[in-house]
Amino acid sequence: MALLTCRDVSLGYDGRVILDKLNFSVNAGDYLCIVGENGSGKSTLMRTILGLQKVLGGSIERGDGLRENEVGYLPQQTEVQRDFPATVWEIVLSGCQARAGRRPFYTREEKALAEQNMSLMDITAFRNRCYRELSGGQQQRVLLARALCATRKLLLLDEPVSGLDPKVTAEMYALIQRLNRDGGVTVIMISHDIASAARYASHILHVGERVFFGPIDEYRQSAMGRRFLALQGGDEA
Repeated sequence: MALLTCRDVSLGYDGRVILDKLNFSVNAGDYLCIVGENGSGKSTLMRTILGLQKVLGGSIERGDGLRENEVGYLPQQTEVQRDFPATVWEIVLSGCQARAGRRPFYTREEKALAEQNMSLMDITAFRNRCYRELSGGQQQRVLLARALCATRKLLLLDEPVSGLDPKVTAEMYALIQRLNRDGGVTVIMISHDIASAARYASHILHVGERVFFGPIDEYRQSAMGRRFLALQGGDEA
């Protein structure tokens, strides 16, 4: 059953349409990569899925019992955010805020969930460390643990490997793949790296002047997929 369905969605900002009549769906267990050139509307689409921006036309529907506060989100980091003066524990636990609502405290179950997700991301040893003292890869693990505290159903990841070195990038991709395959977490990820997207994703949404949506094998065989994978040296077809 579809967790998320976009029907004839038009989106943009300041009255300017960037993507028009976009149609795609994401089923439980999918790993969808959204790719495209800069300015093609990838981040605008993610903000719209999150409800931070209104659609200009069409509709975005949630299914399979997915509620608006059950979406985990890992945004692109700014330099200011990388220098955030809080402990790892405080940041991970804050992922439970949507569950807490107006309640001014975290329950024993929410604290246990935060502990569980720190263990899953292998960052328990950093529990009392200040976030800004961590490496880029460690910080991304902290933010991923925080996102998992919000949901185990759907994760939205905006360029999660941006700025990471090749070794840490490979580790992060492997971690996301493990969450998807072994943990059953549905993933929607924005990526500029089409070759890596083709290696890990189950489905591709390529946006721009032309739009492609479908399984990764169909993307590899399409004219659009062949062209862009060849440009990035990732043509595996």
